[in-house]
Amino acid sequence: MTEPESSGLILVGGRWIATASTRKVVNPARTAEQVGRVGQADENATDDAVGAASTAFEEWSRTSAQTRAACFADAVARLREHTDDLVRLLVRENGKPLSEAAIDIARSIEMMEIAAHDVPAWSKPELIEPGQPVWIRRRPRGVTAVISPWNSPVLLGFRRWVPAVAGGNTVVLKPASYCPLTLMECFRLLGPCFPVGVLNLVTGPGDIVGDRLVGDPRVSTIAFTGGTETGRRIVQRSASTLKKLSLELGGNDPAVVLEDAVLDNTAIERMTRAILRATGQVCVAVKRIYVHRSRHDELTEKLTAAFNRTVIGDGLNDETTMGPLNNRTQFDFVRGLLDHADRSGLNVKVCGRKLNPDGWDDGYFMQPAVVTRGTHDDELVGCEQFGPVIPIVPFEEDRQAVAWANDTIYGLRASVWTADRARAERLADRIHAGAVFHNNHGIFGDLHLEFPGVKQSGLGHESRLMGFDFYVDSYGFAD
Repeated sequence: MTEPESSGLILVGGRWIATASTRKVVNPARTAEQVGRVGQADENATDDAVGAASTAFEEWSRTSAQTRAACFADAVARLREHTDDLVRLLVRENGKPLSEAAIDIARSIEMMEIAAHDVPAWSKPELIEPGQPVWIRRRPRGVTAVISPWNSPVLLGFRRWVPAVAGGNTVVLKPASYCPLTLMECFRLLGPCFPVGVLNLVTGPGDIVGDRLVGDPRVSTIAFTGGTETGRRIVQRSASTLKKLSLELGGNDPAVVLEDAVLDNTAIERMTRAILRATGQVCVAVKRIYVHRSRHDELTEKLTAAFNRTVIGDGLNDETTMGPLNNRTQFDFVRGLLDHADRSGLNVKVCGRKLNPDGWDDGYFMQPAVVTRGTHDDELVGCEQFGPVIPIVPFEEDRQAVAWANDTIYGLRASVWTADRARAERLADRIHAGAVFHNNHGIFGDLHLEFPGVKQSGLGHESRLMGFDFYVDSYGFAD
């Protein structure tokens, strides 16, 4: 297969430029296959991208909301023409199955549709009258640096750059080096829909490109999705200029299953999907289950049966329901966790069917595993596994389950599984998470909604309009 046109290039001020060196991007299902190359930009190229975005901001920030909406409408039409190619490229560089990749691309396009439709009304001044007429008006902030992760690069990248640009800001996007190609192709396709310099894209090492972006005084806003340790580094590096930060960081999401939970096929399918979507490489995936002791064996049996229906293989094969892990580092980490659990006497039940046993070792394939006979204090329970693994730990009383759910530095998502909705609400009030689901877990169907994590799972604010408000400054105009 040919490499994408943007392979090995960076986008600065409307021009795709070659870097002095590049790195291979491999297919995690067939690591001998090179999908493309990622450019290794230096500090000068990063500075140039910020400069281009800063220059473009002067004009873009003064465009009308209707003009910006029209740009996004053009972008929607443009990307739709290339949906199939983008889906397949995402599968090849990321590993997730075609069905999941198709959802990522479709929802990314939906975000641009929301911008095209909602920005004109959102941009209008809002009148409040606390004794005198005051209009709340919105002003774009400047250059936004968007740093996206490798697990859902397109969806999470669009989640940040679309509202930023819709609000009148310009963007410098840094994709993750493991999985940059689909985002790069999206920007190549969308570039003509926006004025030169509004969209810029720079690839390369985080300690060069990332550090340069977050430390640049011309960057006013940083939107990052990724690991908590990198999030801390961003806070430190950006502190001197007090940038506005949106950090969606790690999670160790608990699911609390009460004694009255309805564990029918629908519930088990939802729970399985919440654990294994994207091979478990999702920050809001269920990563540990606390189940009332009276339901432990039933849940374990039903979840194991569901895991055994998983078909692990190349995401381009229609039979595949779970692809490989994305990269060697993550594969070795999860494999090490399971080996340690097995040596420690936990019961590691390996599940699922290998679609192609002969080619199993050609990629970062791993069968999903249900782990029992453990405790809350086990390493597998306490860390963010980011893989197709689920430890199940029994509890005796609700207060014990809540205490265990909260015993973590993370607070991204959580779920309570019970037939009693009022009881679920009471427990939700006691669980420290950015959002708590009832008999479901993880992702909001409506892209307008966004709830940040608490504790060390992130910084941000609740949004009901896809985060538009975060990327602007609101000010009052009064008579």
